[in-house]
Amino acid sequence: MPTSPPPGCPAHSGQSPEPGHAESLYGTAESLYGPEFAADPSAVYARLRAYGPVAPVEISPGVHASLVTSYATALEILRNTETFPRDPRRWEALADGTVPMDSPVVPMMMYRPNPMYTDGEEHERFRGAVSDTLERLNPHALRTYVEESADLLIDLFGPEGEAELLSEYCARLPLLVFNQLFGCPPELSEPLVKSMAALLDASEDAVKANDVLTETLLALIRLKRAEPGADITSWLLAHPARLTDEEMISQLVLLTGAGVEPVKNLICNALRLLLSDDRFAGDLSGGTMPVDEALDEALWTDPPLANYATHFPVRDVTIGGHRVARGTPVLISMAAANNDPQLVSDRRGNRAHLAFGAGPHACPAKDPARIIASTAVEKLLDRVPDIELTVDPAQLRWRPGPFHRALTALPVRFPPIVAKYDATGATATDQYPGGNAWNHSADPSTSPPSSSTPKDVTSTGKGRGSGNADQRPWWNSLITWWRGR
Repeated sequence: MPTSPPPGCPAHSGQSPEPGHAESLYGTAESLYGPEFAADPSAVYARLRAYGPVAPVEISPGVHASLVTSYATALEILRNTETFPRDPRRWEALADGTVPMDSPVVPMMMYRPNPMYTDGEEHERFRGAVSDTLERLNPHALRTYVEESADLLIDLFGPEGEAELLSEYCARLPLLVFNQLFGCPPELSEPLVKSMAALLDASEDAVKANDVLTETLLALIRLKRAEPGADITSWLLAHPARLTDEEMISQLVLLTGAGVEPVKNLICNALRLLLSDDRFAGDLSGGTMPVDEALDEALWTDPPLANYATHFPVRDVTIGGHRVARGTPVLISMAAANNDPQLVSDRRGNRAHLAFGAGPHACPAKDPARIIASTAVEKLLDRVPDIELTVDPAQLRWRPGPFHRALTALPVRFPPIVAKYDATGATATDQYPGGNAWNHSADPSTSPPSSSTPKDVTSTGKGRGSGNADQRPWWNSLITWWRGR
């Protein structure tokens, strides 16, 4: 049986739960969904610490879990997959129907055959396919591509002197990058990103969004089986792991979930910090802390995935006095653990945060994610140095949801700037680096895919001239789409 709540907890009062709370087997469980939690999660984490390193929470109506708020305990669980495996097929409440399949959190917690939701040999097989594929990316060329993409986006709003950075920059940049990394045509772009965002919101549309995401990725996989190219999708298909279509969908869900929505929120959260924190007052280009350190500060304080990395213990366990039953979800609060009062360290230059996880299931894409986020912030501040928020930082609002830490908007103003490229993007596409990032051995100064890209099933071996011609319809279609919104 679960232990009683500690003295001083609301559960001892005998009163009905206050707003933001829900009754659970443990007494009063804090709710991790809704606007109250989104507005002030730190207050919720502080109350949860009264239980000890692990506390009962409700992540969606009727869906109970345990949340780890201690850094040391989080690290211990992340590294101990024998007692705390990741496979959701152990989730007993889902298996017996207590948690219905149409619950909005199920698509983000259900079993998928990819490295995040598997253990042992199965995990190693999927992890090897994903890691080997990501290693083929050229980091220098990826940075160049992000810079070119950022320039195009800044040109769209720069002459206006104002922008809503979340929708006009932070969300669009990962879309540009990952559409190209996946070899995704424009007609699949919008449903791919919108459905992934709905899953992270854990909204009522999450189940439908999961179906849309699956259909979209299956269409992409079929396209790449017929017409392989120098892209992540084609490389995964050609990997010796011999992934099935179902397994391919799951790897792409993982990469999309890790690379689009969280990177968008990381860029936005870092910019919020830069535009509102006293340490970055004055001229941002000459601030007291460099962009990489500001990025790390955002990863410590507001990691884009705040509560996730779900584990399902193989037996009943007691952690810090809190009883956790076999097969019940244990979520790691990266946000709470990073800000654990027991954690005493100088954060400046310190990357020991848990924003990318730890142990065998740590994020395999953290290096590309950092390149995209840091380049995005640097390019914006370089092009638009005199940028400022149009509202008081306290007026910024956060999206509800148990998993992420995501703003609803980031409005800014600045002196209008002259566009670097023309309105059609013709100049941008003429200099567009395209697939330079596709092959790790490629020379960043060459055009993609050139003779430096192996002519195997994952490469089309196009020359310099054909590369730009092929990219123009994709690039211009996105410009047309955004200008028409």
